[in-house]
Amino acid sequence: MSAPLHRVVGLMSGTSLDGIDAAFVETDGEQRVSTGPSLTLPYDDALRARLRAALGGKGAVAEVERALTEVHGEVVRALIAQHSIAGVDLVGFHGHTILHRPDQGRTWQLGDGALLAGLTGIDVVCDFRSADVAAGGEGAPFAPLYHAALASGIEKPVAVLNIGGVANVTWIGPGAGDILAFDTGPGNALIDDWALAHSGRPVDLGGALAAAGRADRGFVERFLAHAFFERAPPKSLDRDDFAGFVPTGLSPADGAATLTAMTAAAAARAAAHFPLPARRWLVCGGGRRNPVLMAALASLVGKPIDPVEAVGWDGDALEAQAFAYLAVRSTLGLPLSLPGTTGVARPMTGGRLFFAPTDQSLPRRPSRA
Repeated sequence: MSAPLHRVVGLMSGTSLDGIDAAFVETDGEQRVSTGPSLTLPYDDALRARLRAALGGKGAVAEVERALTEVHGEVVRALIAQHSIAGVDLVGFHGHTILHRPDQGRTWQLGDGALLAGLTGIDVVCDFRSADVAAGGEGAPFAPLYHAALASGIEKPVAVLNIGGVANVTWIGPGAGDILAFDTGPGNALIDDWALAHSGRPVDLGGALAAAGRADRGFVERFLAHAFFERAPPKSLDRDDFAGFVPTGLSPADGAATLTAMTAAAAARAAAHFPLPARRWLVCGGGRRNPVLMAALASLVGKPIDPVEAVGWDGDALEAQAFAYLAVRSTLGLPLSLPGTTGVARPMTGGRLFFAPTDQSLPRRPSRA
C-alpha cells in the first residue's frame, strides 16, 4: 500500500533578503511529489532593513523574529485563500538565516514555530538545520534530497545549481544514493548589496548594471585564490563570509560586472569536485533571471545551462517546495541530510514540530523535537 500524501505549505526566506516564497505540495516525503500553486511576497523596505540589521545576531532580534513570523503567517493565509486550498495539514517553516557558523556548532534561523502554528491553525515544522550542525554537519545545503526526488526521471549525472544569496549545487549521479552537495560561493548577495549601495535598488535587475561594465579580471583571480574553493566538499558558507571581497576603486557598472563574474567563476569551480562530469546544469533561484550571470556561467562550464523550468520545475518555488517536502520527512523520522550533502557522519533527521492550538483560547500544545 502506498504511503499517504501529506498536504503541506513550504516557506522560504532566502539570504538574498528579497522576500518570502510559499508553495503548496502534496508528498509522501519520499518519491511521490505533486506540486501546486505558489506565492511570493516581497519584503517591504522597512522589514528588509530590519532583517539586514539582524544579520550576525545583532540588534533587536526578538522583535524582528516576531515581525518576520507574522509576515509568514500572512503569506500562508494568502496562499490558501487565493487558491482555495483545503485540508493543509502541515507547514514547513525554514525561517531566515541570520548566522551560519557550523565550524563553531552554530546556525541560527529566525522564526517562531509556535507563533506561526497559532497564527495559521496548522501544525508547523521548523528548525531544520540545528540537529545536523549539532551532529558535526555543515547544516547546509538542505534542498538536495528534494532535488534528487524531482530528478528521478532526468538523465544523469546532473547538477542543480541554486543561485540565491549564497549559491549551492547538488550533483546527482547515476547510481542509487549518488549525491553530493555543497555551497559554491557567493550567489546574489554581494551583487545585490552592491546594487543597493550604488543604484538604490536592492537587485541588479536583469543584470543591466553588470552588462554596462567590465569585470576586473585581476580581482576575480584574487577572489578565486581563496582557500574555500580548493576545500573538499561538503562545505557551506554564511551570507557574509565573502563580504571582504567587495571591489574598491571601480565604477558602479564595473563593480557589478566584477561581482557577477566572481559568482559565475565560483560556481564553475564546483565542477572540479564532482565525481563525474554533469551532463547538464539546471539553475534555480533568482540568479537564473540574470542573463549576464547565466551567460558567464555557460561560457565557463561548457555544458548545457538551463533554468529549471526547462524540465518543468518552478525555479521561484523550488526551495519553498523543498521545505514542505522536508517537513513531511521530519514528521516521519526520515533523514533530512546525508554524509554527501552536509558531511554529517550518518543520515540525520531533524526539525521541531509545533502543534496548532486545538482552541485559540487555550495554551498551545507542546512541541515535539
